[in-house]
Amino acid sequence: MKFIVNSQVLSKHLQSINGAITNNNTVPIINCFHFMLDENKLTIKATDLKTTLVTTVNVDGGSTEGLNVIAIPAALLLNVLKALDDVPTTFTVDESNFSITIASGNGRYTIAGRNAETFPALPVIENAAKITIPASVLVSAFSKTAFATSSDIETHEQLSGIFCELTTDHTTFVATDGHKLVRFRRTDITADENASFILPSKPISMIKGLLSSNKEDLDVTLEYNNVNVSFSFANYYAICRLIDSHYPNYEAVIPKENPIHMTIDRMAFLNVVKRINLFTSQSTHQIRLTIGSDTLQISGEDTEFANAATDSIPCALDGNDIEIGFNAKFLTEMLSNLESEQVCMNLSIPSRPGIITPVADGDGNQAEDILMLVMPVSLNTI
Repeated sequence: MKFIVNSQVLSKHLQSINGAITNNNTVPIINCFHFMLDENKLTIKATDLKTTLVTTVNVDGGSTEGLNVIAIPAALLLNVLKALDDVPTTFTVDESNFSITIASGNGRYTIAGRNAETFPALPVIENAAKITIPASVLVSAFSKTAFATSSDIETHEQLSGIFCELTTDHTTFVATDGHKLVRFRRTDITADENASFILPSKPISMIKGLLSSNKEDLDVTLEYNNVNVSFSFANYYAICRLIDSHYPNYEAVIPKENPIHMTIDRMAFLNVVKRINLFTSQSTHQIRLTIGSDTLQISGEDTEFANAATDSIPCALDGNDIEIGFNAKFLTEMLSNLESEQVCMNLSIPSRPGIITPVADGDGNQAEDILMLVMPVSLNTI
């Protein structure tokens, strides 16, 4: 097995899939990249057994005489490539002992490889359904929902991922940790049959990164059953095992009657929340919102250090005046992940959740529906 490839081109591809490999893994073979050569096409895999990323690289002088697959220790190979100049580099594999010789300029570097036969096979998605989603939509969906997932994987694994609901009417992505909830929906993307599954957080982060780094707005093909889901785009393929659990009925926690509507400039709201949060307890981040006919007053304090702050900004209120408490950190995350100039906060009573939605400015995509829900905090604890 022999091929020639630019060192930095190969390094870039390896780094893009290296996130699939878990540090300090006790299974030696999956601490490796799996290389497979087919003429002048090199296919590289990385896996942690639950998530597998695959990329392809065009090479020169490909020869598969005797052996066309090899497993190469990932960390060492990446470090070697980072240290090489940006020049064509020749890889030669000795099939007798699985060693890899890397020739670059006057340098010769030998790495002890492994027999690739023990590398985990790529899962096959049987009886798969399929849907195609533009990369920009998928990046937006992941970006606007991932922050609301739970970090408590041990006791709430189902909440640590994004719930994907594909129907004949719309495609919906939902994330919640029990304190905040985000529902991202597109009415212009539909499936042939209704289906739903929970995507784990790790592949979400990696796929979003790969799509964000690609300058073209590609179409991403998803294939899925009740066990796995795959993503195909450009020269990448990702497949991951779904979270095997039941997602809670998220629609049931969204209040249907919210007679109080506050419309406000998003950045002004975000900035004042950030300022007031500096003066709150850094363990609770609790702030008080006092909403009147044309003014939103936000206050917070940290009694332990005798810090306090109050600030106000103009708003438009439709409904009764209200005083309600929220976690400033949660509000900051939500407002930071919206893009509209103005937002509307829909409320009912101080003990029920607040709902934040973007206010359409006429230029936005009318097929996109975003709803963010945040649970209130008791005012007597502020």
